[in-house]
Amino acid sequence: MRALLSAGLRGGLAALTGFTLLCGLASAQSLPPYKDSLFAYPRLISSNDDGTYEVVEYIKARDLHERDKEPEREVWGNYVSFHPTSSQADLELKANGRAVKYMATGKTEGGASIVVIYVHGQGGNRFQGMNDLTFGGNFNRIKNLMSRNGGVYISAGFTDFGTKGTEDVAAIIDAYRASSPRARTFVACGSMGSILCWNLLKDPVQARKLSGVLLFGASKDDAFLKSATLRKAENNVPLYMGHGSWDNVYDWEKQVAFYEQIRKAAPGYPVRFTLFDTGTHGTPIRMTDWRLILNWMLSRG
Repeated sequence: MRALLSAGLRGGLAALTGFTLLCGLASAQSLPPYKDSLFAYPRLISSNDDGTYEVVEYIKARDLHERDKEPEREVWGNYVSFHPTSSQADLELKANGRAVKYMATGKTEGGASIVVIYVHGQGGNRFQGMNDLTFGGNFNRIKNLMSRNGGVYISAGFTDFGTKGTEDVAAIIDAYRASSPRARTFVACGSMGSILCWNLLKDPVQARKLSGVLLFGASKDDAFLKSATLRKAENNVPLYMGHGSWDNVYDWEKQVAFYEQIRKAAPGYPVRFTLFDTGTHGTPIRMTDWRLILNWMLSRG
């Protein structure tokens, strides 16, 4: 399997260096380190020359059983900090004639310099993305990266995985654009939640509000290949796709093929694909290096 995944790939990741902190992250070029020794990728198996396609080593015995005190339920304490708890709140806004519930931590009252919104998949809820102890503590890391650096992290609740759900997430985006007009906004979607991310990306009005989209174990959307977001360079939104090679929900080979279609349809489009070797459906949520990917997106200007 590893030989197959790494065939033809060369080079390594370019280091992301330097950061500017001014009034939180209002003018940020990158997020500063936070528990990087624990959350950075354990080993890069292979990468193409410009780092847009990477294969990362995932070993279940190490990255799940050794990392978790109770596998898939509670990570060891050194991975987490409850610093964000003091600002964490369960909130609600009114939009499109209904209540949209969500959880947030960091600059929840406005004035945030960066906004990261997590959209759960089928069977999830707004509490999933606020759970400090599951998924190897990776949600706790993004909570800390935001709360410690003038940002706000939001775990969205929404009506469905269609038009209404897309409107709900768009309403959260608009609310924080109003209260934090200088903020750069990123949306991260897990599994079936990726339908909402694709809907936002295909809508030119919504896409212009975004500085990046992260997809974890996601579906693909062929209609994106004809969208203005893809076809017009000035509308490009940086896109990250993380996937496990043992994902039994969305086949990794089809997702890689879609990534290649994006690259072919719009050479130079800011897209990255990370394949977690032997990872399953939930592995990208556990293993994606939030700081690495957000810093790459922030560097796109």
